[in-house]
Amino acid sequence: MFILNDQADHHMPLETGDAEILSVAAAKEVERFLRHREDHKVTPLMSLPALAREIGVGSIFIKDEGHRLGLGSFKALGGSYAVIRLVLEEASKELGREVDICELQNDDVKAVAARMTFACATDGNHGRSVAMGAQLVGAKCSIFVHSGVSEQRVAAIARYGADMVRVDGNYDDSVREATRIAEEKGWITVSDTSWPGYERIPGLVMQGYTALLSEALRQMPETPTHVFVQAGVGGIAATVAGHFSVLFGDARPSFIVVDPARAACLFETARAGHPVRVEHGEATVMAMLECYEPSLVAWRILSRAADAFMTVEDSEAIAAMKLLANPKGFDPAMVAGESGGVGLAALLNLAADKALGNKIGLGAKSRVFLINTEGATDPNLYQKFVGATPSKVLSRNAERIAG
Repeated sequence: MFILNDQADHHMPLETGDAEILSVAAAKEVERFLRHREDHKVTPLMSLPALAREIGVGSIFIKDEGHRLGLGSFKALGGSYAVIRLVLEEASKELGREVDICELQNDDVKAVAARMTFACATDGNHGRSVAMGAQLVGAKCSIFVHSGVSEQRVAAIARYGADMVRVDGNYDDSVREATRIAEEKGWITVSDTSWPGYERIPGLVMQGYTALLSEALRQMPETPTHVFVQAGVGGIAATVAGHFSVLFGDARPSFIVVDPARAACLFETARAGHPVRVEHGEATVMAMLECYEPSLVAWRILSRAADAFMTVEDSEAIAAMKLLANPKGFDPAMVAGESGGVGLAALLNLAADKALGNKIGLGAKSRVFLINTEGATDPNLYQKFVGATPSKVLSRNAERIAG
């Protein structure tokens, strides 16, 4: 399914607060924070020229977040950044002076962090990021996971010292339970979705994601003309669309938001013209995108800065995983999880349907930017869908490069 954005505020500037969260100055501050992380490395930007020629576009560049901070997902940038920011703010308040990131491991700052507990709900990746941030600062952490989160993903979060809480139902049910328990116990909820009265912390999470965009723009030979980004509650999609809107104004790229067909909360929100909660039906394999209600902050940004909304089927997401693992020509291979290649799946759909592609100006001169939002965060599922282990895919890639 595909629709153009026909909201009344389409193309209008972002609200002042949203523009500040996603500003150039804020993005620079995020990168400054990252430089204090021992495990920080810039993730690669991969070019797929053979695939671009085959589908009839000028170029395809894909930012590979499967390498991010050892977590294998772009979400490593968001939750942990928000936790660090919140600890520094609390330490500044308690110590009566401005506390900077370079003081994070000081004894007086660590003493403040030790009295703090962070909580969130997750499908897997966001919870790992929050747990990593809490471990880094020496705070306590409780992560709420719904019944569909695999045991491998639960174990990956628990390795960071988080208390794990299972919740019956889906992701949205776990969000509500995490929020309820956190309010009762006086914990700090670090959610990647927002609701009335709760926007600042999700804004900080989104702000953390801007680092991958700053990197990508330095790595690309030219700015993109088209961007396809997958969405769950909408955080990464709104970050990309909003930050590029702030940077480029009316000259920004065309932006297409991509939902799983079985959890299309942003697509249905765009079709209705207001936030919509879709019904939970059959689960999608795109587990990191299986969200049934959009973030209010994300929708506020996307209604202005997105140009189209579309959905992809589970089979198409799996096909994109396989294509990235076994690329065309001499294109590099890439390990993409079930949700990682969804932007590529959407691009392939529109490139194959000229009538739809024409609606967004997709053609021979288009420069397309995609994000592989996750690597094989569940290696067993990855092998099931792709037919090879992540290490086998990467070793084949090394052999192709050597040959």
